[in-house]
Amino acid sequence: MIPGWIGFTVSAALFQCWRTAQQQKLRGQLSVNAAGVVRYLYGLPVGLLIFGLYFAIFGGTLPSLSWAVLALCAIGGFGQILGTNLLIMAFGHRNFAVGTAYSKTEAMQAAIVATLLLNEHLSLFSWVGIAVGVGGVLYLSLAGRGTSPAELLRGVTQPAALCGIGAGFCFGVTGVLIKMANQEMPGSDVIFKALLILVITNTLQTLMQGSYLAWKEPTQFRAVFATWRDSAQVGALSAMGSACWFSAFALAPVALVRAVGQVEILFTLAFSRFYLREKATRADVIGALIVVAGVVLVLWGSR
Repeated sequence: MIPGWIGFTVSAALFQCWRTAQQQKLRGQLSVNAAGVVRYLYGLPVGLLIFGLYFAIFGGTLPSLSWAVLALCAIGGFGQILGTNLLIMAFGHRNFAVGTAYSKTEAMQAAIVATLLLNEHLSLFSWVGIAVGVGGVLYLSLAGRGTSPAELLRGVTQPAALCGIGAGFCFGVTGVLIKMANQEMPGSDVIFKALLILVITNTLQTLMQGSYLAWKEPTQFRAVFATWRDSAQVGALSAMGSACWFSAFALAPVALVRAVGQVEILFTLAFSRFYLREKATRADVIGALIVVAGVVLVLWGSR
């Protein structure tokens, strides 16, 4: 039987890929901050619905919220906001391929942060699998773009690379903080707590980035509501993806979740091949096989 955390992780990767494709409709309509706000503002009602359905089916008791839990949710939520903005900034620099590639080191960075903050210990197979998976994703990110590994190393200090590394770090830290919030919150049902943490985090993110947008970009603040048809879809997919991510973090080490979550790039290739009818290149096939090998090693090491 497939462990629950694997099912949650694969579902989260699928929703994330789908959301990214859907979010392309908002390009040119919204600024960086406005595009971020729609994820949380329109995702919040969906997150409440998911939590409400789980509560109605399985029951539970609302725990008292400590300042520690709220602080972890707030910092983790801010980390996700900052990571998203850094990733979009990486796209704006000349060598966006390098920025994107470096952001894919998220799994390795998450593993290191989780080891330091959560004392999560992984087997040698899992560490090798994470490294192999990151290598496969880097290869896929750079294949066909004329960027060699040597150029990747030489470009580590350029703005696109720094933004990409920063984005990967922020996303990795966010996962760790969300898991810490789950552990800090009283109660034995970790899925119940994960969904409640999602609602809390989305609320805080809406307040944080929404307030900033209303203050600094009032025109874009109004545009968030004017684009509600497309924005609502992005928010719904974001909430469903986050619900799966948060649940997976509650059930397994963050590093393993992030490593297996790299299957998102396989969904992207499948979308390109079967929906857009684009022909897969030899580099795509090689990169996909490397990613799959990395995921297999991670799962083998987690047995």
